[in-house]
Amino acid sequence: MTRTTADVLAEVGRERERQTAKWGVQTLDPPVWLMVLGEEVGEANQAALEHQFPVLDKRAAQDGPRTLDAYRTELLHVAAVAVAAIESLDRQRAGQGTAQP
Repeated sequence: MTRTTADVLAEVGRERERQTAKWGVQTLDPPVWLMVLGEEVGEANQAALEHQFPVLDKRAAQDGPRTLDAYRTELLHVAAVAVAAIESLDRQRAGQGTAQP
Protein backbone atom coordinates (compact mmCIF):
# COMPACT_ATOMS: atom_id res chain seq x y z
CA MET A 1 0.00 0.00 0.00
CA THR A 2 1.40 3.36 -1.00
CA ARG A 3 0.92 6.11 1.54
CA THR A 4 1.11 9.83 0.91
CA THR A 5 3.37 12.15 2.84
CA ALA A 6 0.32 13.34 4.78
CA ASP A 7 -0.53 9.73 5.71
CA VAL A 8 3.00 9.04 6.95
CA LEU A 9 3.15 12.31 8.89
CA ALA A 10 -0.18 11.41 10.52
CA GLU A 11 1.39 8.11 11.61
CA VAL A 12 4.34 10.02 13.06
CA GLY A 13 1.85 12.23 14.91
CA ARG A 14 0.14 9.17 16.38
CA GLU A 15 3.52 7.79 17.45
CA ARG A 16 4.30 11.13 19.13
CA GLU A 17 1.00 10.89 21.01
CA ARG A 18 1.88 7.33 22.10
CA GLN A 19 5.31 8.45 23.29
CA THR A 20 3.86 11.39 25.22
CA ALA A 21 1.30 9.12 26.86
CA LYS A 22 4.12 6.75 27.87
CA TRP A 23 6.83 9.23 28.91
CA GLY A 24 5.01 12.54 29.42
CA VAL A 25 6.28 15.79 27.96
CA GLN A 26 10.07 15.67 27.99
CA THR A 27 12.31 18.70 27.83
CA LEU A 28 15.82 17.30 27.51
CA ASP A 29 19.14 18.84 26.58
CA PRO A 30 20.12 18.47 22.91
CA PRO A 31 22.91 15.93 23.58
CA VAL A 32 20.45 13.71 25.44
CA TRP A 33 17.97 13.90 22.56
CA LEU A 34 20.74 12.92 20.17
CA MET A 35 21.51 9.87 22.30
CA VAL A 36 17.83 8.86 22.33
CA LEU A 37 17.60 9.45 18.59
CA GLY A 38 20.79 7.45 18.02
CA GLU A 39 19.34 4.54 19.97
CA GLU A 40 16.25 4.59 17.77
CA VAL A 41 18.36 4.77 14.61
CA GLY A 42 20.30 1.78 15.94
CA GLU A 43 17.06 -0.17 16.31
CA ALA A 44 16.11 0.69 12.71
CA ASN A 45 19.55 -0.47 11.59
CA GLN A 46 19.13 -3.73 13.51
CA ALA A 47 15.70 -4.38 12.02
CA ALA A 48 17.01 -3.80 8.48
CA LEU A 49 20.10 -5.91 9.09
CA GLU A 50 18.12 -8.79 10.56
CA HIS A 51 15.70 -8.66 7.65
CA GLN A 52 18.55 -8.73 5.14
CA PHE A 53 20.53 -11.39 7.03
CA PRO A 54 18.10 -13.53 9.08
CA VAL A 55 21.00 -15.65 10.33
CA LEU A 56 22.00 -12.66 12.50
CA ASP A 57 18.56 -12.49 14.13
CA LYS A 58 18.63 -14.39 17.42
CA ARG A 59 14.82 -14.38 17.54
CA ALA A 60 14.34 -15.74 14.01
CA ALA A 61 14.53 -19.38 15.15
CA GLN A 62 11.43 -18.97 17.30
CA ASP A 63 9.61 -16.02 15.66
CA GLY A 64 10.65 -16.37 12.02
CA PRO A 65 12.68 -13.77 10.15
CA ARG A 66 11.92 -10.11 10.68
CA THR A 67 9.82 -8.44 8.08
CA LEU A 68 10.25 -4.95 6.75
CA ASP A 69 7.30 -4.02 8.97
CA ALA A 70 9.68 -4.00 11.94
CA TYR A 71 12.04 -1.71 10.02
CA ARG A 72 9.16 0.62 9.11
CA THR A 73 8.00 0.75 12.72
CA GLU A 74 11.49 1.69 13.87
CA LEU A 75 11.66 4.43 11.23
CA LEU A 76 8.41 5.85 12.62
CA HIS A 77 10.05 5.86 16.06
CA VAL A 78 13.07 7.71 14.62
CA ALA A 79 10.83 10.34 13.03
CA ALA A 80 8.73 10.77 16.17
CA VAL A 81 11.79 11.16 18.41
CA ALA A 82 13.22 13.76 16.01
CA VAL A 83 9.92 15.65 16.27
CA ALA A 84 10.01 15.36 20.07
CA ALA A 85 13.53 16.81 20.08
CA ILE A 86 12.37 19.77 17.98
CA GLU A 87 9.38 20.30 20.29
CA SER A 88 11.70 20.20 23.31
CA LEU A 89 14.11 22.68 21.73
CA ASP A 90 11.25 25.03 20.87
CA ARG A 91 9.97 24.87 24.48
CA GLN A 92 13.44 25.61 25.82
CA ARG A 93 13.97 28.51 23.42
CA ALA A 94 10.52 29.95 24.16
CA GLY A 95 11.35 29.85 27.87
CA GLN A 96 14.54 31.80 27.19
CA GLY A 97 12.80 34.33 24.97
CA THR A 98 14.83 33.17 21.97
CA ALA A 99 13.24 33.76 18.59
CA GLN A 100 12.18 30.68 16.66
CA PRO A 101 13.55 30.10 13.15
